[in-house]
Amino acid sequence: MRIVFFGTPDFAVPALNAMVEGGWQVVGVFTQPDKPKNRGMKLMPTPVKECAMTHGIPVFQPATLRDGTAMEQLRQLSPELIVVAAYGKILPREVLELPAKGCVNIHSSLLPKYRGAAPINWAILNGEDRTGVTLMYMAEGLDTGDMIARAETEISLDEDAGQLHDRLAGMGAQLLLDTLPALEAGTAQAQPQDDALSCYAPMLSKELSPIDWGKSARQIHDQVRGLVPWPSAVTQLDGVRCKVWKTALTHETTGKAPGSVVQADKRGLKMACGDGQVLELLELQPDGKKRMAAAAFLAGHPMECK
Repeated sequence: MRIVFFGTPDFAVPALNAMVEGGWQVVGVFTQPDKPKNRGMKLMPTPVKECAMTHGIPVFQPATLRDGTAMEQLRQLSPELIVVAAYGKILPREVLELPAKGCVNIHSSLLPKYRGAAPINWAILNGEDRTGVTLMYMAEGLDTGDMIARAETEISLDEDAGQLHDRLAGMGAQLLLDTLPALEAGTAQAQPQDDALSCYAPMLSKELSPIDWGKSARQIHDQVRGLVPWPSAVTQLDGVRCKVWKTALTHETTGKAPGSVVQADKRGLKMACGDGQVLELLELQPDGKKRMAAAAFLAGHPMECK
């Protein structure tokens, strides 16, 4: 079965690797154009491009899928199946209708919940205790296609979005491998989504970063976990703006006002939250500095409990 793969970031790499290592015939890879990064603004290949080149697979990087060029390239590749994982652009109808066995997408949520660009982050931000991956046939709507298979997992209370991302990427790759034989045979069963159960997971922005200490300890803990690695939760500590990388729920209580320092010594840095619970700050990053343990921050910025 001739397969063309569409993907761009790290999340898509395990799926591509799994297909190649599993002996499936990946005849071409479409990924986003190289982008300038770092201080030198050097053009950097996408993670999927690097993976494809390692395997010797032809790579295509069209700026658009709608000017006819990409469609002609696809026709020449003659895919029987298109597999998509976090490509970053909507595939037009003519692409969706090209392969005889359809276009399938690996989505990092339990659809129909969390359709959209940032399902992993929003599952954590909203305090979900379970999530997963869904393999679906693609339709013209946003993540609205019929579901072929799903795999569920628990979200650990201390797991951040970066860690969950890596786990779900592996789960998505395995789910694809498990389903490819049925897709090739034409025996894969698909189930329509219940739109009434859907919710949207929009792109993240820095507007989500400021911590409101009037919220509960659990809400702030979820904010910190959900915004790793970008845009990160942010707060002011004794006048120093810091990204907050890691926190811990303590189940301690306090009568201090939200945002007050409950403890700031070798035993830890703890803050009062709006529900009377105490949240411990474990890892911080002051502006212009590297990520550090809270104890290291306090060594250079002693704070008093107020």
